[in-house]
Amino acid sequence: MERIECKAAFSVDEEGRIEGLASVFGTADRGGDIVHKGAFAGASFPLPMLAGHDQGEVIGVWQEGVETVEGLTVKGQLTLSVQRAREIRDLILAKALQGLSIGYLATRKAARRGGGRDLHTVELLEISVVAVPMHPGARITSAKDMSMTDTTETPDIAALEAKMTDLEKKADPAPIIARLDKLEAKLNRPQNETKADDEPTEERKAFANYLRVGQNIPEVDRKALIVASDPQGGYLAPPEMSSEIIRDLIEYSPIRQYASVRSTSAPSVIYPTRGDITNARWVGETQTRTESEISFGQKEIDIKELATFVEISNRLLQDAPQAETEVRLALAEDFGKKEATAFLWGQGVLEPEGLMVNPDIPTTANGHATNLSTDALIKLMYALPAQYRNRGAWVMNGTTLGVVRSLKDGQNNYLWQPSYQAGQPETILGRPVVEMVDMPDSTSGEEPILYGDLQAYRIIDRAQMSVLVDPYTRAINGITRIHATRRVGGGVLQPARFRKLRMATS
Repeated sequence: MERIECKAAFSVDEEGRIEGLASVFGTADRGGDIVHKGAFAGASFPLPMLAGHDQGEVIGVWQEGVETVEGLTVKGQLTLSVQRAREIRDLILAKALQGLSIGYLATRKAARRGGGRDLHTVELLEISVVAVPMHPGARITSAKDMSMTDTTETPDIAALEAKMTDLEKKADPAPIIARLDKLEAKLNRPQNETKADDEPTEERKAFANYLRVGQNIPEVDRKALIVASDPQGGYLAPPEMSSEIIRDLIEYSPIRQYASVRSTSAPSVIYPTRGDITNARWVGETQTRTESEISFGQKEIDIKELATFVEISNRLLQDAPQAETEVRLALAEDFGKKEATAFLWGQGVLEPEGLMVNPDIPTTANGHATNLSTDALIKLMYALPAQYRNRGAWVMNGTTLGVVRSLKDGQNNYLWQPSYQAGQPETILGRPVVEMVDMPDSTSGEEPILYGDLQAYRIIDRAQMSVLVDPYTRAINGITRIHATRRVGGGVLQPARFRKLRMATS
């Protein structure tokens, strides 16, 4: 993927709405490339908005783009629920970030005499907000409530007033009124009414067609899917569908919200470990020094494969949006539940290593086989070093949480405290609670409660979900079989950051 950076004029407001000129026509950038009008004729929106071309920092979405005489003008929205997006907005308003940059593939180009290229057709993949643009002649001109250019000249108030009066005379309110009428009509539609403005992307429509007819899709749809081709056969779900599935997984596997999640393209990931500290001692001037037998090792997290298939009647597949929803919901529910269980109880052979089966995580005895003890929970929490304890969270199922809510300390205060602020979790002894349905109940011999820093559990995602459609195996029954595969690994990196409560006397 190539990039063209353009210190193009754009603006942002406090709500995160952002507009700008993503690419300038007819002038060379610092690399000598010139983009020509018409290069973005096939561009499809929405597109991801990144920070500095880092695919790990998605900060919003570009909702629309149009070619003008100057270049490609775009409009988008920063996702202000994401911390990085809020930081980017503040940096733009502070004039620290002033450039836009496109990530693209040049599909029709020609070398220019003296260096550089003429770009006539490009496939637009993403647009980033950057600090150091390549295009030397463009600059940010304005952001809300501030000028993006410094000036020491005293403004001519009379001239400004005359200019504003002239603009008011020329302004045509008809487009604004028409847009307001359009928005009002959109808000007044019933929720189940099909909206013309919400047409799916070409890739999404092509994928829906692939669900219906498999490898017999038309060539135009095959080209739309080629960017998501799966080397094992079939096609990866388009980005819109895959992102929805990831969001659904959190509902069934809340550990993803707290654990450390990484991605890889390798079949496994190796993390170096250190077993202890050195054997340093106080010595005299000529006294013999002692040798340190510090041990180093490694922790390898293997990528495991989770696979299933669902069967859908061909009649249901006649309607693409409904069929796609059925596929998404069925796979998300099954994969989500299996992952949630494996992250806790997986044996590490065919599934990831689970938190609860790691033999190196120490335990604290409850002091009673069936009745949860307030003192035991306090001892469990404070058995961890302070740096781990202060980042820890409680893990238990709903039944155990119901019992813990009735426990009190020696001053008759409840250990459990509700959350009085939206988005903040309830707490036990001041630390958040993560409810996981796969944890055991507080019965004799079980370990119903885990406390620790969940960042020490590492989840490795190998690849996004791939989907393979089989319309032949059960064609005689009017059934299409859809296979789905996901590869993910997991393991405990530092057992010392966790502690379990065992329902036993000692």
